[in-house]
Amino acid sequence: MTIRLLIVDDHPIVRDGLRGVFEGDPDFEVAGEAGDGAEGVRQALALAPDVVLMDLRMAGTGGVEAIRRLRELAPALRVLVLTTYDSEADVLPAVEAGATGYLLKDAPREELVRAVRATAQGQTVLAPTVAAALLGRMRAPAPAAPVEALTERELEVLRLVADGSTNKESARRLFISEATVKTHLLHLYAKLGVRDRAAAVAEGYKRGLLS
Repeated sequence: MTIRLLIVDDHPIVRDGLRGVFEGDPDFEVAGEAGDGAEGVRQALALAPDVVLMDLRMAGTGGVEAIRRLRELAPALRVLVLTTYDSEADVLPAVEAGATGYLLKDAPREELVRAVRATAQGQTVLAPTVAAALLGRMRAPAPAAPVEALTERELEVLRLVADGSTNKESARRLFISEATVKTHLLHLYAKLGVRDRAAAVAEGYKRGLLS
């Protein structure tokens, strides 16, 4: 199956470079590109790509706001952040806004291609420094409000999500149906106060549920 991409970056030379990486591979199709977040949202809604490659800091509408809008307007759309910034101040808002994954622009070509394939399959992809920033959330003070504990099965599903398993793979490993996995995900999202897989993993690390 061909993976259709939308490239959102305010630097034309970066867009050209990314287009060159993927256009030479028959498994990918660059469906379009945009120079800022607002145009990226419009293009994503019009083209319905499999994966959006999203820069963060752009003139006009930035990446975090664009991700937030896409989460509201097209919640099934998968967004892989591709940026030069890996500080906690950049990482956490993007993940909380709904980014499926977070990669840095200095990643090797092979790693970028693997990350896009994984994102298209619904897996969470995080650069090592980004994972470290999320782990830093574990050291933050726990929220004062009491939270409902996850069941053992919900914890199992969360751990599999953190390992990059798809719903189908999780169902197979736990000997349950995909529908049941989705139900467990919805329950643990509600308990953790998140809306998607990447944010659940981040919150799991923050609460010490994952290590």
